[in-house]
Amino acid sequence: IETLSGMRQAKAYMLGNKVSRVEVSMGTPQFQPEQIPVTLTTDAVASEAKQSPVITYQLTTNSYQLSVSLLSMGNPHAVSFVSEPVVNFPLAEVGPKVERHPLFPQRTNFEIARVLSRGKIEARVWERGVGETLACGSGACAIAVAAQLHNYVGDIVDIILPGGTLTISWDRVGEVLLTGPVEEVFTGEYLTKGE
Repeated sequence: IETLSGMRQAKAYMLGNKVSRVEVSMGTPQFQPEQIPVTLTTDAVASEAKQSPVITYQLTTNSYQLSVSLLSMGNPHAVSFVSEPVVNFPLAEVGPKVERHPLFPQRTNFEIARVLSRGKIEARVWERGVGETLACGSGACAIAVAAQLHNYVGDIVDIILPGGTLTISWDRVGEVLLTGPVEEVFTGEYLTKGE
């Protein structure tokens, strides 16, 4: 599959004569400030990088103080882990402020996540330029990567989003794999000139 972030490999899983799930290689996470991008210098995060490659930053937006893990999955992500159910988080209020925070020169996607167990996380996503969405593949991957690097979860984790559950696996060195259900939502025909 060709994406704006590059070519991605996909593997289909069949149930009878229909594809029921697809595993997609989502690329390798990036952690350097210029790769995310964020307006932090490499020197500013060098001491923290000795502990973990993921940058954790204390972000203030009006009345909210958030600890966010910063990384790129081909697009910028700020992941905040909370202890309360994610349904209680004021995402419509806080999401746009995080998205447009000066730390992010190209704006950012913002994920709020709560670890339920070593293999399950519930989450909500604020996509830059869109708002809250029911699910987000790169967001689910960012959550899983940040959770692994904080030792909250193992190598395979289910990310439970309002739109459904995605399974993310990562061996901490290669590409992140996303597996999720698929359904046909429409069919169509594209005609070119002269047809």
